[in-house]
Amino acid sequence: MMDNIFVLAIIGANVLFSIKGFNDESFFRKYQFHVGSIRAGEQIRMISSAFLHADIVHLAFNMIALYSFAPVITQTLGNLTFLLIYAGSLIFGSLLTMVFHGNEYSYRAVGASGAVTGIIYSAILLYPDMTIGIFGIIPMPAYIFGIGYLLYSIYGMKSRRDNIGHTAHFGGAIGGYAITLLKEPALLQESTFMVILLAVPIIILFVMAKMGKL
Repeated sequence: MMDNIFVLAIIGANVLFSIKGFNDESFFRKYQFHVGSIRAGEQIRMISSAFLHADIVHLAFNMIALYSFAPVITQTLGNLTFLLIYAGSLIFGSLLTMVFHGNEYSYRAVGASGAVTGIIYSAILLYPDMTIGIFGIIPMPAYIFGIGYLLYSIYGMKSRRDNIGHTAHFGGAIGGYAITLLKEPALLQESTFMVILLAVPIIILFVMAKMGKL
């Protein structure tokens, strides 16, 4: 049973902030990610938006994922590193969103997905061979899930067929990946192949961006 106070505090903050947003539209609009407002000086939205969610399903999905993967980080790297990865991934997600959507003044987004994806990708980097149950049923090696998830995020960024903040997911994954390697540089020698393999989607993203394919 996972009862880490830091993880529970983050989940609690997400739940309270999100419920407030569900019931108060002006509050939701004031703190959601909105490019036009951010460019006008409201940078707080780059952080506050990660504690708001579109609906209860969105909130539940992110919090269950966080609750499931956070113990891998806290038990392996400690609480402070967990907090660093969560916060860093949140910021990476928002920054990458601004890089890709900074000229789309009406672009809006909410959700902890960037931060949570960073935690997931960090856990996968630490234990790439652990098994993840897709939909709680289908077993899959963690590294295959991680690579597939980011490739799907690239597709989502390119197609824009839904309202999911795929760019924040990807930025969060980059944050989790980079911070974990900075904290555990031994992984570069101990798991060289896996470190390179998990970097492939990140390289593909930036190559496609450089070629104007996104």
